[in-house]
Amino acid sequence: MSHTALIPSHRKPRQSASKTALRAGVAGGVLSTIAVAGAAGPAQAEPVTQTIEMPTITAGLSTTVAASAEATQQVALDLETQANQDAAAATAAKAAKKAKAEAVRKAEAKKKAEAAAKAEVKAKAEAAERASRASRSTERTTLSAPSGSSSSSGSSVSTASAPASSSASGSAASVVSFVQMQVGDAYVSGGTGPNSWDCSGLVQAAFRTVGVDLPRVSQSQSTAGTQVGLGNLQPGDILYWGGAGSAYHVGVYVGGGQFVGAQNSSTGVVQKSLDYDPPSGAVRVL
Repeated sequence: MSHTALIPSHRKPRQSASKTALRAGVAGGVLSTIAVAGAAGPAQAEPVTQTIEMPTITAGLSTTVAASAEATQQVALDLETQANQDAAAATAAKAAKKAKAEAVRKAEAKKKAEAAAKAEVKAKAEAAERASRASRSTERTTLSAPSGSSSSSGSSVSTASAPASSSASGSAASVVSFVQMQVGDAYVSGGTGPNSWDCSGLVQAAFRTVGVDLPRVSQSQSTAGTQVGLGNLQPGDILYWGGAGSAYHVGVYVGGGQFVGAQNSSTGVVQKSLDYDPPSGAVRVL
């Protein structure tokens, strides 16, 4: 066996005649086409003179940009406005809180001032009442002082210092008669008759029968005439309890150490001796 028998051959396999012819034809056709194009190219070439215009987008773009800028500016303005509103609201809330606190402080101060004023008024009233009681006590002591012919038990009353019973005359008699006719009537605060009275209402009505128009309240009635001493009383004189101008009770002296007055809701209108409730002073109107 030959030593080359097992070495494979490196020659290309033969192609068939039909494939060879096909390849030759294709190659020939391509070469022909190139030749024709080369021959015709320089003769048919013409310079390009037409300009192709690209669509212009500048106008639309500028409008879009402008709109976007305006929208951005509007947003910025809106944000600034909102910030200003928030700041104003915060300032207003702070001011309202401060005003409320100030109002509360003033209200408390006013309440304290009113309480202090009430306390002061009450203190003054209590002081006046104490002074009135002291004055009444002094008057009671004076009226109860025994006369030169006092008994061993000590005379209780005022008949020694008051004039003896004497018959009233004229207007004084009319006043005395009127008040004595009301004895037994009820006492009613603010009463002006005809069947119920308070102290000043009775006195006013009595003097009105003789054409004398007295003030309505006891404070004013206690200064309506000439002040007279309790040792110099005459029928028809107005008796008062408390200070002149600040009296809290009035009655009418009817003579003989007696007076008539609308005392209180328990007793009504009574006629009593002066030692029953010694007066503080007296005024003479008639």
